[in-house]
Amino acid sequence: MFADAVLMVLCFIAAMVLRLENLRFLADPHIWLVLLPAILGTLAMFNILGLYRSVIRYINAHVMRAILAGVIVSAVLLFITAQILSAPVPRSVPGIYALLLFFATSTLRFLMRGLFRRNRLRDRQPVIIYGAGEAGRQLATALAHDCEHVPLAFVDDDPHLQQNWIEGKKVYAPDQIPQLIDRMSISCILLAIPSTSRARRREIVSRLEPLNIEIRTIPGIADIVDGRATYSDLRRVTPEDLLGREPVPPRADLMARNITGKVVLVSGAGGSIGAELCRQIIRHDPAALVLLEVSEFALYTITNDLRETLEHEGRDVPVEPILGSVQNPGRVRAILRSFGVQTVYHAAAYKHVVLVEENVVEGIRNNVFGTQVIAEAAAETGVESFILISTDKAVRPTNFMGASKRMAELVCQALAKEAPHTTFSMVRFGNVLGSSGSVIPRFRAQIEQGGPVTVTHRDITRFFMTIPEAAQLVIQAGAMARGGDVFVLDMGEPVRILDLAQTMIRLHGLKPYIVEDGIAANSADGDIPIRIVGLNKGEKLYEELLIGDNAHSTEHPRIMAATEVSLSRDELRRYLDRMTSACQNFDIAELRRIFLQAPLAYRPTGDDIHDLMWNSTRDHQQEVTLEKVGA
Repeated sequence: MFADAVLMVLCFIAAMVLRLENLRFLADPHIWLVLLPAILGTLAMFNILGLYRSVIRYINAHVMRAILAGVIVSAVLLFITAQILSAPVPRSVPGIYALLLFFATSTLRFLMRGLFRRNRLRDRQPVIIYGAGEAGRQLATALAHDCEHVPLAFVDDDPHLQQNWIEGKKVYAPDQIPQLIDRMSISCILLAIPSTSRARRREIVSRLEPLNIEIRTIPGIADIVDGRATYSDLRRVTPEDLLGREPVPPRADLMARNITGKVVLVSGAGGSIGAELCRQIIRHDPAALVLLEVSEFALYTITNDLRETLEHEGRDVPVEPILGSVQNPGRVRAILRSFGVQTVYHAAAYKHVVLVEENVVEGIRNNVFGTQVIAEAAAETGVESFILISTDKAVRPTNFMGASKRMAELVCQALAKEAPHTTFSMVRFGNVLGSSGSVIPRFRAQIEQGGPVTVTHRDITRFFMTIPEAAQLVIQAGAMARGGDVFVLDMGEPVRILDLAQTMIRLHGLKPYIVEDGIAANSADGDIPIRIVGLNKGEKLYEELLIGDNAHSTEHPRIMAATEVSLSRDELRRYLDRMTSACQNFDIAELRRIFLQAPLAYRPTGDDIHDLMWNSTRDHQQEVTLEKVGA
């Protein structure tokens, strides 16, 4: 207030000098009588308008309205007082005074704001905002009060925006980014393009990757609109942002066919796919959703998540969390009968190749016999639709996990021929982005620890799909089933895992280099090593989605149907009986022979058995034999 009072005096003197071109008016006491009411009235007006409650370092252009209103009041009071007192104040002086005062009071505040902020800018990270649209402008505004980043420039593809100034920052063309990085010491680029397609985002990031600079992004437009995130919620660009495709809008009729008004059960409800299936299901108003899960913590987590979502969206869907294993026939039949389940999505499985390779019997018990138990119970209790979540690793499997999932498919195919009231189908797809234990979280953890990032083979490839897209396609595929169908999801193009590792390292602003057979290439110019460690137990170089070439299209562009080899119930039972006996006797070699004889196209990568208990028992037996021979 004192500063504003001083400015009013100085502006009045300046206005009089500009009008009269002399200083003789300073000796006239009436002049100061004219100014006093204007000062008091203006300060009171500024206070009423909240100008003195504004924190200087956070003021913006909105404060100009309050200043303008106060200045107008000040000029009017000055004019009225001069007329009442007949003071020698020319009529043009209040207008000149108002212009000077408006400029002086607003400039003082913004100069002080700049002074406050300058001290905070010293430790902030200089960044470029890619995208000068509405999202970019809001991000720049949000970062004005951020303690970590200071935006120095915009970059945009639109030539009409280039060379213009937005929020006090110049807009440059993308090909000027390398020069901007060097000139401004930029350490990070922020992508403010939330509504851009994945293909366009991929193109932009691939152009930025060689710069070895950290790339961060604001959330997607859907999260911002729903209030789950704000423009200033920055995060690193992830492979999930780049590998996923533009989703095809789900067909409402297919999504609702097996769900709306029906009691739905999801086995393995706490897993990556199971949990997303549950999230998709509750949006289509089932009569009830039964969650079957063997892990207490996973069941607790997904139950709370679903109930919070239902409360937030105002939906009334009963969610029934049930602890139990699909290997327990009595428990499974009781669950299906008690809740009157009409649709089953069977996602419960052991899916990690190496773990199943090292724990064969438990993998087979869960994947094969667990599927047999819940599928037979579904047929017995009159479940209308049973959808098995399968995997691309079931196609010409090289490991026990893939073979066990193909055997689970055969179980469902055999039941489909004899269960008149239950429609069985299987949906086969590859890796999903961000699932537990997948390669992307592992790479991210290795990078954050400083490396090395481990890749099994230079040429290994995998298919990837986002979890929401996979869940939606599973639901729609199951809705199209007629009985015994094997559906295959269009996974897009396979991704080379070595390229994925290099991309992830570059997205962290680091430079990768490859280490193979202990020899590093260009290590002097790199930050994070990528070590080629060799294929894991039972791992394939390339994954497939079809056994034969007889796939045909369906009414959905990303779902195909395949005609695969199947067995009768009696033929299947002979294999299952042998497998039961082999599991009871813990005979891994016999299980391997059964899988080789069954129509699974099982072709293991070597003759070694990797089961930990099997090898430990054999080693112990050899030691006992040697001791007896020695004795």
